[in-house]
Amino acid sequence: MSGIDGDIFLDKKHLAKHLPNSAQSNRLLRLGLAIHVFVNEATMLQVAQDIIKKGKYTGCARGYQRYGLLFTKQIGSRISPDGSVIPLFYSEVKIDANNRYHPIPRTRPSEE
Repeated sequence: MSGIDGDIFLDKKHLAKHLPNSAQSNRLLRLGLAIHVFVNEATMLQVAQDIIKKGKYTGCARGYQRYGLLFTKQIGSRISPDGSVIPLFYSEVKIDANNRYHPIPRTRPSEE
């Protein structure tokens, strides 16, 4: 079975850290952390809808139910503090215990 059943609600507080050149993503880079960002906000919202419709359940990791989907075109990038960039083609939707979700571009499915 694919897709997410039930009512879930977008958790906007986590979105900015997954957008390029936002204050939150730039702060993470300054702290020496790699960031995973979508190409832009429109891509992020479309990816989330695609996962909600046809994503595959990948399990529970670090307290979140996760659904993922592999895309054929680049949806984002992993940017390291040293400036190196890896294109990303996979994304997850994380759902917390209160049915709030947010999308994350990733290199691969999360593991516990």
